[in-house]
Amino acid sequence: MLLAIDIGNTTIGFAVMHKGRIVSTAIIDTDAKTGKIKAVVAKIFKAHAISRAIICSVVPKASQALENILSKKVPTDIIGRDIAVPIKNRYKNPKQVGQDRLVGAYGAVKIYGCPLIVVDLGTAITFDVISPKGEYLGGAIVPGIRLSAESLFLKTALLPHIEIQAPRYIIGKTTQESILSGLFYGYGSLCRGFIDLISQQLKTKPKVVMTGGHTHLMKKFVSPKIRIIDEDLVFKGIYFLSSL
Repeated sequence: MLLAIDIGNTTIGFAVMHKGRIVSTAIIDTDAKTGKIKAVVAKIFKAHAISRAIICSVVPKASQALENILSKKVPTDIIGRDIAVPIKNRYKNPKQVGQDRLVGAYGAVKIYGCPLIVVDLGTAITFDVISPKGEYLGGAIVPGIRLSAESLFLKTALLPHIEIQAPRYIIGKTTQESILSGLFYGYGSLCRGFIDLISQQLKTKPKVVMTGGHTHLMKKFVSPKIRIIDEDLVFKGIYFLSSL
C-alpha cells in the first residue's frame, strides 16, 4: 500500500491508497508537535501494510521532519526532489510553482483530460490552467477564505473572529453574517469571474475541477461554473506519480 501525504500551509493530509483507491485518511495541523505526528504515523502503520510513502509539500521544514520519521519505516520520496511531475511547465521560473499545484494539475489531466482549470480552495485559492496540449500555463493566487477572515480580525479594531461556515443570507443582519456573506458569495463570484476570464483567454471552454479543504462549503457558491468536484485530487496525482 502507498501512503500519500499532502503537506499544506495549514494541514497535513495522509491517504492510504491501494490500486488507486483511498482506503483511509487522516489529517493534522501542519504545525503539530513531532510527538503527535509520530502518533498519527504509528497508527497508520499499525492498521495498514504500508510499503512506500510519497510526500507532496509546500512546507520544507515539515516535509523534512516527516521524512525523518517515515524513512525509518519505508522508502520515502519527496515530489520535486526525488520525483519530477511530468507536465510541461510554462512558468517563467518553473521552480516558483508549488509542487501541490503541479501534482493537482497532473492528476486532473490524467483523470479528466484537457484543457482545464483546477481551482484549489486551500490556505490560498489557486487557479491552475492547463492548455489543450496538456501544458501547465500558470494561473492566479488569492488569499483563501480562512486567511481573509483572520486578516479581518487581526487588522481591524471591531470586527470579530468568526467560525467559518456557509452563510444563510446574502444580506447579512449581523457583523458575523455580513463577513460570511462577503467571504462566500464574494469568493463564489470571484471564482466564476476568473473562470470566465481564463476561458476567454484560452479561447475555448475548459473543464473546471474544484478541490481543496473548503470545497464542500464553497461548491454551491460557484455552481454552475464548476461541475467536477474532486477533494482527493492531489492524493490521486501522487498515486499516478508512484508508478513512474
